[in-house]
Amino acid sequence: MNIGDAARASGVSAKMIRHYESLGLVDPPARTDAGYRVYGDREVHLLRFIRHSRDLGFSLAQIQALLGLWQDRARPSREVRALAQNHLAELDAKLAELQAMRATLAELIACCHGDERPDCPILDTLAAPVTKR
Repeated sequence: MNIGDAARASGVSAKMIRHYESLGLVDPPARTDAGYRVYGDREVHLLRFIRHSRDLGFSLAQIQALLGLWQDRARPSREVRALAQNHLAELDAKLAELQAMRATLAELIACCHGDERPDCPILDTLAAPVTKR
């Protein structure tokens, strides 16, 4: 397969495939005499693994670790579980942060008249000095 075929088969754009190759997540593919990249089922399977990992929000560094664990058939599953649990904790923290942002913004919107008056609690809050938490 060429890079376009691999992109369609894996759901990863050709641009991202080249990016993953430059980062070392994916080994550089074989090339034809004309210099075209050649991909096989193994590479497409690897790209799908990366795409699924990205869909779950794993960072590229985490994906690198997951790939290493995936390719090491002798690895203990507790290492995979620990990596996934750490990622889940990061997601929970981010969700809590987003919920706090949402609550604050909803409160500000509720206080804003949204009419012809120039006073605006949203702008007043944004212009206020930042306090350390």
